[in-house]
Amino acid sequence: MPQRSDARRRMVQAARQLIRERGYHATAISDVLERSGAPRGSVYFHFPGGKTQLAAEAAEDHAHEQVGLIDEAAGQVSSARGLIEVYVGLARDGMVGSGYSRGCGIAPLVTEAGPEESVEVAETGRRAFTAMIDRMAFHFVNLGLDRAPARQLADAVIAGVEGALVTARALRSPAPFEAVLAALAAQATALTPKTAARKRN
Repeated sequence: MPQRSDARRRMVQAARQLIRERGYHATAISDVLERSGAPRGSVYFHFPGGKTQLAAEAAEDHAHEQVGLIDEAAGQVSSARGLIEVYVGLARDGMVGSGYSRGCGIAPLVTEAGPEESVEVAETGRRAFTAMIDRMAFHFVNLGLDRAPARQLADAVIAGVEGALVTARALRSPAPFEAVLAALAAQATALTPKTAARKRN
């Protein structure tokens, strides 16, 4: 039997999975309890802010994982183009592996939250996406890009992957990821100074 002490963590993970599969509105606290196996009485003990707080923490957990994936991908490559190829490839493989059933853990909060939830949710979404963009830009600089182009490219990568998650799911095809990858890889090559490219070849 799962220990009561890890109920909070299991609830966050379950909420994140459900939001990625169903969206924010279609994810109920009862669904989270069922999937996590957490005791019913633990909901407002761990999350006094209710569903909004739980969903916000799930989104932050998703962003934390994505930052980790960006770091891992950066450790495998020697160019900005290579980082894009690995990161977009991971997103594509995750979508295909889920049977086109699992999207982003952050976007549903941004698009579905009502006015009474908008302030907290908007801030959560801003922090989460900013963390991902900042880390991607940081690695692009380390891989030879100047700061301004690195930030521009990082914005494009995160926006491109977010869009591909939606369209690939709708089309049940990896084609949107392939299109995003081709465009971003070409942009990365164009933005990489020739001196940086020579040093890494």
